[in-house]
Amino acid sequence: MIHLLREARPKQWAKNVLVFAAPGAAGVLDNGSSATRALLMFVAFCAASSGTYFWNDLHDREADRQHPTKCTRPIASGALAVPVASAVGTVLLVGGIGGAFALGWKPGAVVAGYVTLTTAYSVWLKHVAVVDLVAVAGGFVLRAVAGAVVTDVRMSMWFVLCTSFGSLFIVTGKRYAELRDLGAEARTVRATLQHYTLGYLHTVLAVSVGATLVAYCIWAFE
Repeated sequence: MIHLLREARPKQWAKNVLVFAAPGAAGVLDNGSSATRALLMFVAFCAASSGTYFWNDLHDREADRQHPTKCTRPIASGALAVPVASAVGTVLLVGGIGGAFALGWKPGAVVAGYVTLTTAYSVWLKHVAVVDLVAVAGGFVLRAVAGAVVTDVRMSMWFVLCTSFGSLFIVTGKRYAELRDLGAEARTVRATLQHYTLGYLHTVLAVSVGATLVAYCIWAFE
């Protein structure tokens, strides 16, 4: 059980708190029905995201075994059998998507879109420079969209832009830190880092944080 829990990566569930962003900003979380639906959406996203971690590690298990730190992951290390990981990962994906569809077709479509995007990232998009930044940021945006659609909250254009650029800032900041701290060894951690420079990532950081602040101010006054 401990290996299953490690593979589910519960620490990453904190990202799913973005589900509460739109209904929280709209002030509807004090309504019992909206709060319950948002909480169920959060649970569905946690299940779906954990399912994608299982399948990502299943897909990358051979490469992870050659990595200095990823080799300790339950699947790569052999602590978690492939058939068990496949079964649990599938159950989590089906449960997450099914639970979201139980709340409505729109929430279900958002979670299904998130799983599709994450799967595409694991298989292909994470190897494409710049696109990898957009893909990860898109996952954050979909979390915020899910919270809006499940509580029937209208998302203004400025809220979407604020969320999008804010997510891009966070993702780019992580890549910048990896490249700065690891230097020439960065490519062994993430293949796309060989295509980036600190100057380029610094520029993206500056643009994204500026756009986030502008979008937030306009949205707040709106």
